[in-house]
Amino acid sequence: MLYFQVVILAATLMLVYYCEFTDTFRPAQQGFICRDPTLTKPDPGPEQDSHVQPVIMYSVVGGLPVVLISGVEVVIFLLHYNSNNQYDQEKVVVMGDCCYVNPMVRRTVRFLGVYFFGLFTTDIFVNAGQLVTGCLAPHFLSVCQPNYTALGCLDTVQFISQSDVCTGDPEDIMRARKTFPSKEAALSLYTAIYLAMYIMSCFGSRGGRLTAPLLSLSLVSLAMLTGINRVAEYRNHWSDVIAGQAIGAAIAVFLVVFVAQYFNKRLVISQSPSDAGTANTDETSPQRNHTMETSDKYIVTQA
Repeated sequence: MLYFQVVILAATLMLVYYCEFTDTFRPAQQGFICRDPTLTKPDPGPEQDSHVQPVIMYSVVGGLPVVLISGVEVVIFLLHYNSNNQYDQEKVVVMGDCCYVNPMVRRTVRFLGVYFFGLFTTDIFVNAGQLVTGCLAPHFLSVCQPNYTALGCLDTVQFISQSDVCTGDPEDIMRARKTFPSKEAALSLYTAIYLAMYIMSCFGSRGGRLTAPLLSLSLVSLAMLTGINRVAEYRNHWSDVIAGQAIGAAIAVFLVVFVAQYFNKRLVISQSPSDAGTANTDETSPQRNHTMETSDKYIVTQA
């Protein structure tokens, strides 16, 4: 089973490589209307000039989950090191009887493996949408630089369907044809939702009533600001950002709920006295009810 999962992850990574770094797949050549006001925004320049540079974004979506999940799992293991029931459901045998792995390491690898699989899957979904639709960026006409005189668009408005009417830089034109859905919006919100649900499952309300919600909402807010920045810089339409965020959020929720099984909740921070009292009340109430029911049955029997 482990080998099968490795093969799936490797195949997904290979598909991401072909979509990102090769010209094997090219976007659809969608036409446009002369002087379309939704496509005449100024050219924002290369992605490196953005306020959210690709180096920063990809470093965050690739490095932050590793640091956060690894750190939290270490804290969980240290706080419950002497507890016999902390990892009672975790199996330390990975393959046959030859390989034994600490439950903490296995949990960390599992959650990170699910995360990166979802990250690659999100990238594939987004690339597939961009290649199939070939939607044009708000600055498409600025980089396309069509010859309106030769096209006969000086006095009339008409639809241009030719794919060879652009005179600008081919790389910029290709980039302007791949905007729907927004990749940056999808990856950023996927990372934020996945980590937010992980934080809430580990901390809950007992590790400080506002600590986990504050961290989770901060991550989601930064991801939302990334999408807004794409629109403000004329790199994507609102529809591109919304579609990308919907894809990223849907994949994150699906993997957490059905694959990671909501991270098999563990408590990280010790309960405060008030929380402990509440928790003990909630936990003992079923026993109290069961005792009352038993006594009621005994009284009825005696009667």
